[in-house]
Order: sequence, then C-alpha cells, then structure tokens
Amino acid sequence: MCPTCGKPVNGCICRETEKKTIRGNGVVRVGRETKGRKGKGVTVITGLPLPIAQLEDMAKQLKIKCGCGGTVKNGVIEIQGEHRDIVVEELQRLGFNVKRSGG
Repeated sequence: MCPTCGKPVNGCICRETEKKTIRGNGVVRVGRETKGRKGKGVTVITGLPLPIAQLEDMAKQLKIKCGCGGTVKNGVIEIQGEHRDIVVEELQRLGFNVKRSGG
C-alpha cells in the first residue's frame, strides 16, 4: 500500500502526478484574458516547467504576493485581476525566463 494515497503500489496515483510536468519552450508567458469571464480580467501564466504539485504551490505564492484569488487549470495559473507587472517581477526573481504576452 502507498503511504500517501492509500492505494496499492501498482495502482498508486501519487507517483504519476509527480512525474507529469507541463513542458514548454523555456519561456514563461504572462498575459491577460477576459474571454468567458463576463468582462472580468485575469492574469494568465503559461509555460511554467513544473510538476502539477509544484505548480499549485507556485500559484499559492503568487496569489499571496498579489493579494487576490486564483486557480490552476490544465497547467495554466490564473490570478484574478490585472497583476502582470507583479507576477513578471516575482517570476524573474525566482529565475524564470519571462515574457509579457498580449497588449
């Protein structure tokens, strides 16, 4: 039995989620979207080369830094509101190659 998820070792989902990493071209893109959100803007971060668990931790750090809410969907971090400048600065401080995308 897996000590983390409690399932048999051959059916363990913990190790599978640790291995899954969102791959990109090495550039993290930070943009703004309003599509499908009734005009409300969100800051969208794509291309972070991190496993899902670390991606959620990164989202938590960014939400605290921006002082707002957000989520992780399909390997993309969404931060509520217009926080591109803060997010770009924080990701560069952490050593990522970051570009602003969109207008």
